[in-house]
Amino acid sequence: MADGMGQPRFDGQVVIVTGGGSGIGATLARLFAQQGARVVIASLGDGAPVAASIIEAGGEAIDVPTDIARPAEVRAMIETTLERFGRIDVLCNNAGIGGGGRPFWEFDDDAWQRVIDVNLTAQFLCAKYAVPTMLKQNSGVIINISSVHGLATKSGTSAYAASKAGVIGLTRGMAMDLARRNIRVNAIAPGSIDTPMMWGKRTGEDRERHGRGAAEGMPIGRIGAPEEIGHTVLFLASPAASLITGATIPVDGGLMARLATDY
Repeated sequence: MADGMGQPRFDGQVVIVTGGGSGIGATLARLFAQQGARVVIASLGDGAPVAASIIEAGGEAIDVPTDIARPAEVRAMIETTLERFGRIDVLCNNAGIGGGGRPFWEFDDDAWQRVIDVNLTAQFLCAKYAVPTMLKQNSGVIINISSVHGLATKSGTSAYAASKAGVIGLTRGMAMDLARRNIRVNAIAPGSIDTPMMWGKRTGEDRERHGRGAAEGMPIGRIGAPEEIGHTVLFLASPAASLITGATIPVDGGLMARLATDY
């Protein structure tokens, strides 16, 4: 079922978006709500304004502050979702943090662990505690946000790249476990996207220089918008993608298709 603009509808479905307080996650929450979903925003306390904006626009959403790297908090978030809505149709494992700028041997042990915990282990935890409900329903979709750094990377990003490559492996494994259970699992690997994570603390000329470099690095010549990731997520969550599971789809303006070396 699609709306007049060709976007899939999710009327009455319950969608969990982790990291839904900003960036791609906030866009996902709003897009799903616009298409009729009831949205649960699991974030580190910054999801309330997004939930309020959805409600003000006539949608239905709740904010559940959650540190998704902590199993007890993930279980509590799932319990809150079920108490409020009674089901889980789509889980968007979107939350993540950066981590780089240094060679791996200079990376702090605790910083390494936090990147792995938030970017990889948390996706496992959210899926682990959401799937029993999906199994009872005999339906569900899980979409994991990875990164092009999970496919190819650069120096100074070992922790981030390892976590995002792990997401791709996790996606494949979960998809195989659930392939006969009517639950699909896929991943998206975004390229350079206009979000707070991309810009970090850069300002002024440094921000402009970073933006130009990112745009020039994308074969299409520009960075992406969060909505462009969002529309791909909506497609993967819809019946139109019913034969797609275990896949990782780069949404990267051709970045992974390019041979960068001239010779």
